[in-house]
Amino acid sequence: MAYRRVEMLASPAPESAGSVCLLLVHIRKVVGRVTYRVCDECAEGLITDVVLDEPFRDCGLGTRALSHLRAQHPDITWHTTLEKRLSRDLLHRMRVPKAASGDGCATLTADLG
Repeated sequence: MAYRRVEMLASPAPESAGSVCLLLVHIRKVVGRVTYRVCDECAEGLITDVVLDEPFRDCGLGTRALSHLRAQHPDITWHTTLEKRLSRDLLHRMRVPKAASGDGCATLTADLG
């Protein structure tokens, strides 16, 4: 499968200070990204965006990307702010709960519109 040749590279997120993008790169082209924040003090992580190009949506790449994040940050408890159907379904399958309003680490939710 083509998704096996996808590299996962961490990069600072351009749209938000303190966020990181896990870029999914296939043959020198970004085909997806997971934007997230991590607070090592609270051992919490917040996934704020998941984007996958159409040809890569149903091949397990989203699951692989979130599994990669969990492997890179094994002691982190993950939450999300996403409500889009594609992201919501993926995060539900991966057992990443929706962050409750007002709960959690203030560092993670700072500067999130």
